[in-house]
Amino acid sequence: MEIGISFVITSILLGIGLAMDAFSVSVANGLNEPDMRKSKVALISGTFAAFQGVMPLIGWFIVVTAVDALDVLNQFVPWVALFLLLFIGGKMVHDGIGETDSEPVTLGATALLAQGVATSIDALSVGFTISEYDIIGAMVCAAIIASVTWIICAIGLVAGKELGSRFTDRATIFGGAILILIGLKIFIEGVVL
Repeated sequence: MEIGISFVITSILLGIGLAMDAFSVSVANGLNEPDMRKSKVALISGTFAAFQGVMPLIGWFIVVTAVDALDVLNQFVPWVALFLLLFIGGKMVHDGIGETDSEPVTLGATALLAQGVATSIDALSVGFTISEYDIIGAMVCAAIIASVTWIICAIGLVAGKELGSRFTDRATIFGGAILILIGLKIFIEGVVL
C-alpha cells in the first residue's frame, strides 16, 4: 500500500471527524476544572488520542480476522456510549447541584478511561472502512487519527478552562449536561437514524 498525500488527507479528515465527541468532552472537562495543570491537559488529550488510535486498529483486526463480528459489535456501540456518558454526566450534574462551595470536582482516572471508551467506541467502525489497508497502512492511519485527536482535545481543554474560570459556580453542571447530550446524540444516531 502506498502512503501518499491522499492517504494522509483522508486520515486527517477521519481524525477530525472522530475527535469531535472527544473535543466536546474535553471542553466539559476544562469547564469543570479551570485550574487544570498543563500536565493534566496533556494526559487527558493523550488518553483520548490513545483510544481514538487503538479503536480503529481493533476494528481493522476484527474485519481482517472475523467479518461476522461487525454487525454484532455495531449494535452495542450506541448503548455503551449512552450508558457511560449518562453515568459520568449525571454524576457531574449531581455533584454540581450538591456543591456548597465553588470548588470544582477534578476528573479521576476511572472517569477519564470511561470517557475515552465512550468517545472512541464509534472509531471501531473506521477499522471496518480501512480493512483494505495492510498492517502498516492501518497503523499509520491510526497514528494520524491519534495525533489529530490529541491536538483537538488539547484545544478543547484549554478553551473549557478559560470558560470555566469565568463560570466556576455552574461549570460542573454545564459540563455534565454536555456529556449527557453527547451520549444521547451518539445513541440517537446509532439506534434511531
